[in-house]
Amino acid sequence: MHLLRGAVRTYAWGSRTAIAEFTGTPSPTPYPQAELWFGAHPGDPAWLQTDAGERSLLDALRADPDGELGPAVRGRFGDTLPFLLKVLAADEPLSLQAHPSTEQAVEGFAREDRMGIPVSAPNRNYRDRSHKPELLVALSNFEALAGFRPAARTVELMRALAPQALDPFINLLCGASDADGLRALFTTWITYPQPGLDTLVPAVIDGAIGYVRSGKQEFAAEARTVLELGERYPGDAGVLASLLLNRLRLAPGEGIYLPAGNLHAYLHGIGIEVMANSDNVLRGGLTPKHVDVPELLRVLDFRPANDVVVRPESLRDGTELVYRTPAPEFAASVLTISGEHLGHEIDAPTRHDGPQILLCIEGAVTVHAKTSAVPLEQGSAAWVAADDGPVRLEAAQPTRLFRVTVGI
Repeated sequence: MHLLRGAVRTYAWGSRTAIAEFTGTPSPTPYPQAELWFGAHPGDPAWLQTDAGERSLLDALRADPDGELGPAVRGRFGDTLPFLLKVLAADEPLSLQAHPSTEQAVEGFAREDRMGIPVSAPNRNYRDRSHKPELLVALSNFEALAGFRPAARTVELMRALAPQALDPFINLLCGASDADGLRALFTTWITYPQPGLDTLVPAVIDGAIGYVRSGKQEFAAEARTVLELGERYPGDAGVLASLLLNRLRLAPGEGIYLPAGNLHAYLHGIGIEVMANSDNVLRGGLTPKHVDVPELLRVLDFRPANDVVVRPESLRDGTELVYRTPAPEFAASVLTISGEHLGHEIDAPTRHDGPQILLCIEGAVTVHAKTSAVPLEQGSAAWVAADDGPVRLEAAQPTRLFRVTVGI
């Protein structure tokens, strides 16, 4: 077991304060810090703090895959850590995007290879052969768009915001199934000629301004989102697409699980993101990056998503909160040490004999494994190799640890 130093990613939409304050480092930072990666992704692996100095987690896995990952995990996923843990801080909206299924990724990767598109090319959609299921758990109030809203509710929203501008499009949602209607309307908007967008988007923004000024509350969050996106991305079809998605406000501890084909965009807040170790993203707008409309339409799931928010299930008398997802690559939970457990060593629940990453999100704790013990405080993390578990925890103050292991 070793302390694990995360890799900071700087993107324009990040925050100069959120990650720094979470990790206890100087704030504000010179550049926006968007993500803090704890994993073995080849693009930016985390670093083990060893007696001999820092060592890349990626190099450690390559040197001893059996000891670090365990035979069972290697049998399922090869010599690669199948998950990536991130702290994500969004001060500005991220791009509108979706991720492919495994079958779509395998086919798309092979197709782009045949076309001779380099894996690192900016117009490459598929950088690996994996799907990319994601779980985001809010550390603060977190704003997001995720999954298509039922068509009837979207019609109500469109009529409330800009009936004159949007009435010609409402018929596309009527007289068909929700999925067919949403596919027809989204396809229309994302392929709409730019001169038409330059007229339609401002009309919808004017409608949103009028709605906000009216003081009405039913669709106030949706209207403000239109205004924010319209200011940052004038004339972008993604501003219109936001009307079709569930507008979510997560309280700390609540999550969103994003399976293949779920169109989404993170808007604002700090959270923990756990995902399969993949780079496959199909963007649909709100970005200067590559947008491949035909490929995006191939992977999107247009069925309305009603139950989008994931709430943890309490196990072991409240000491463990588990976020249940169907993803085989990862399993996520929060371990809580409080009350009568303070000042005593307690056993962390054992899921299996694979590796795990422990990230302290509140308080301070000493983590004991077979070969060593490491202290963690808020914002610091530990890597526990497969052959070094199980672990015991000892804290003198109320503490919470976010734990990621391989899915069962």
